[in-house]
Amino acid sequence: MSIMRLGRVQLRVMDLDKAVDYYTHIIGLEETGREDGKVYLKAWDEYDHHSVILQEADSPGIEHFAFKVSSEDELAKYEKRIEQFGLTISRVSKGTRLKEGEAIRCVLPTGHHMELYHEIEKLGTATGTLNPHPWPENLRGIAPHRLDHCLLTGDDVENVTRFFVEALDFGQSEKIMTVDGETMIGSFLFTTNTAHDVAFIKGPDAKLHHAAFFVDNFYDVLKAADILTRRDVNIEVTPTRHGITRGQTIYFFDPSGNRNEAFTSGYMTFKDFPTITWTEDKIGQGIFYHRRELTESFVN
Repeated sequence: MSIMRLGRVQLRVMDLDKAVDYYTHIIGLEETGREDGKVYLKAWDEYDHHSVILQEADSPGIEHFAFKVSSEDELAKYEKRIEQFGLTISRVSKGTRLKEGEAIRCVLPTGHHMELYHEIEKLGTATGTLNPHPWPENLRGIAPHRLDHCLLTGDDVENVTRFFVEALDFGQSEKIMTVDGETMIGSFLFTTNTAHDVAFIKGPDAKLHHAAFFVDNFYDVLKAADILTRRDVNIEVTPTRHGITRGQTIYFFDPSGNRNEAFTSGYMTFKDFPTITWTEDKIGQGIFYHRRELTESFVN
């Protein structure tokens, strides 16, 4: 069975025009379509029609996130496994969203809505696939390569981890445990070769902590800080390193208050990758390796 990658995230935004301006000119995504109060976007190095959907709403947050599956047969197999695990599941009809086929949706133990899908129109990239240059001309803003991962909060970190590992065949790269080793309060999960495709931290159910975009290197993280400062974007954490995942990072907020991350580096994972354990008393060093403590805003 094969869940290939994190395919999309649908974010709630309170002012659609402001959000589109931010995600196209500051993040540097490409608008690919509009329909029914939603705007569809992709990063320059992504081939599918979209990876981010902005939906106008009364409050910010995440409407759902979704993983792309390798075939329709695989989609049907995972549907059965999700049902066997005991989660509430429903079908999303083809055409419900622009350029997408049928999907299956379930409600996770943390209250988040997650989908699996296979069919989506391919747009390709400006560089093409024949003798391509390393990047296209006229990049804007931070210009990430792709949507990288989501970090979500919820109370039942143990069972959401069990679901991803047992039903969806994910690996767990890292976990955060209470000092006594009794309770898992953080879980980092992968289906590709990245350090994490999705992660969960103990907190309020059904909440988005951040959506992350991948950039080439630490210089691009620094460049992101310059762009954000020039455009008066609210920066939460200036460029630094994670202990968990070893990634390099900057955190900031979109106009609605959704937290974003520009992320790079981190290690590669494989099917036999051992789970790294952090204890709660070292969580500051795990999240912000240099500062060695969490900021108050970051845990809210």
